[in-house]
Amino acid sequence: MLIFVGSYFPLSLILLAQDYRYEWLAASVCVPFSDGCVMPFRNAGFSITLFALCLGCFLLSIAAIATVQPKTSIDIIESKYVPAELMSYTLPYVVSFMSLEYQETGKFVGLIIFLGWMFLITYRSGQLILNPLLIVFGWRLYEVKYSFPADNAERIGRVLSKVPIEPNHRYRQSTIEEIMVVKANHDQVGEHDADLGRS
Repeated sequence: MLIFVGSYFPLSLILLAQDYRYEWLAASVCVPFSDGCVMPFRNAGFSITLFALCLGCFLLSIAAIATVQPKTSIDIIESKYVPAELMSYTLPYVVSFMSLEYQETGKFVGLIIFLGWMFLITYRSGQLILNPLLIVFGWRLYEVKYSFPADNAERIGRVLSKVPIEPNHRYRQSTIEEIMVVKANHDQVGEHDADLGRS
């Protein structure tokens, strides 16, 4: 849930910007919560709360992934970069530019229901961690064929990595929501002995 809500931080920022009263830009600055001081938003309660929620979830999800400590080694047999699926992710952004405002309760509730379905679909499909915002921080998704060092059985999976995933190399990973997370190739096998005994 943190990862999903945090992935829509840019959307909350767009809605916050749309809710701002730009005619108040020339107004003098006042001390928040003092007498006569009003927030320059049409629906400050909704817009600021949603923005703070998405920002908090985004920061927590980034921090959670940053604390992952890959320990299990895998030997990569084949790897293929998988471009991020952005269509379903960008649909809510299109909706946000169709005169969506917080005071239009019907449209706002409709957007919440739509995002709820998006969360359910991504959760059930095991694709929840595939957050397109991670691209900004250098993460890439790979589809790999791999095996464990103590087991020659070949498996197929997906790897979220900050380093290039190359065949005939060994990496350390930790699994989150059926996605293997690789941060660095400290356990990389050398070029000449990296055929892993298969040749």
